[in-house]
Amino acid sequence: MPIYEYVCLDCRKRVSVFFRTFSAASDEAARCPRCEGRHLRRLVSRVAVLKSEENRLDEMADPSFMAGLENEDPRALAGFMRKMSDEMGEPLDAEMSEMVDRLERGESPEAIEQSMPDLGADASGAGGGFDDFGM
Repeated sequence: MPIYEYVCLDCRKRVSVFFRTFSAASDEAARCPRCEGRHLRRLVSRVAVLKSEENRLDEMADPSFMAGLENEDPRALAGFMRKMSDEMGEPLDAEMSEMVDRLERGESPEAIEQSMPDLGADASGAGGGFDDFGM
């Protein structure tokens, strides 16, 4: 179902007009949903592309997504972690954000682990430490 944005020249409002099919969509057929006005000027709309979980995971499997990790560069690791957070839609919590900030400054994962021993610990206190990906 196509959705187009217009400015209504009658009521001076920005409106979205829904059409049932692409073939039905035309500036001549558009009516303002607020005032039923016919004097509409079409606007350039933002485009949103929805990705499935599978598509996101496929994109993350691209070797360029992990560029720089082979050199064990803390900054590359920080960039990777931020990309993962963005791609998965999961914001970094305060501890992870602090860790990523420190990696971006070039601190080694080992030094960060020593100064943050509870990082990654679960409620029982188990866990902690970094895995092979620095998490």
